[in-house]
Amino acid sequence: MQAQTESSSAPSRPPAEQVTAYSAWPPLNRTQATLLGLTALAYLIVIAGVLLDTALVDLDWWARLARPYHRWPELEPLLSTWVVAGQRGPSAIAAGGWLVWRACRTHNARPLLVMGTALLLLNVTVGTVKIVTGRLGPHYAHYVGSAELFSGGTIFPSGHTANAVVTWGVLAYLAARWRRTGAVLAGATACSIGLTTVYLGTHWVSDVLAGWAAGLLVLLALPLAEPLLASAAVRIAAHRRARRPDRPHAGP
Repeated sequence: MQAQTESSSAPSRPPAEQVTAYSAWPPLNRTQATLLGLTALAYLIVIAGVLLDTALVDLDWWARLARPYHRWPELEPLLSTWVVAGQRGPSAIAAGGWLVWRACRTHNARPLLVMGTALLLLNVTVGTVKIVTGRLGPHYAHYVGSAELFSGGTIFPSGHTANAVVTWGVLAYLAARWRRTGAVLAGATACSIGLTTVYLGTHWVSDVLAGWAAGLLVLLALPLAEPLLASAAVRIAAHRRARRPDRPHAGP
């Protein structure tokens, strides 16, 4: 009798306990933590390599002087179209449509919260470095080593590349059943978009390397935000239920 009483009262836990139970998320394991640390280190190394004028900058100039869009002009129409998949507007519309559909279908705001958090972290990790470095793109390079390349630009790191990593990477992150396949497709998309910007001459090689590192850093840090996102999703669902009470049944 006591067991029946306890089992019948279990579903009526207070909202705070429901949030706590739903928010439980395993911490980063050793492999994930190592990858996060290595990615952050790689990001810092690329930034330092650009600011200290190392061999990485020589690689930038080599790619700039090679002018791949002049060597293989037949690829330009196709790649100019493909690179749009990394721009914030088109990619956000495509990803946002799927996320809204999934959120409505599951009555769970978590997909939208994850994407919003990822884009916010991306703006912080990329935007801060853009402001600090003030680097201009290859089209402003009139001679090797010109000082004007650090005169108020916003090209480094490549937001185009980082956005591709985060947007399509978040879709793979949320696709539980197809996460491995989605990760491969997202990685291929982000890599090809980054290289395409180098081909078109809109970014330096180091811009793309930093963009890849910044985007991957955001994806690897997302699990750390999961408890907060889960709590927010539960509270949003509870708020919606409170504002939409059950309607009375209609008469015959």
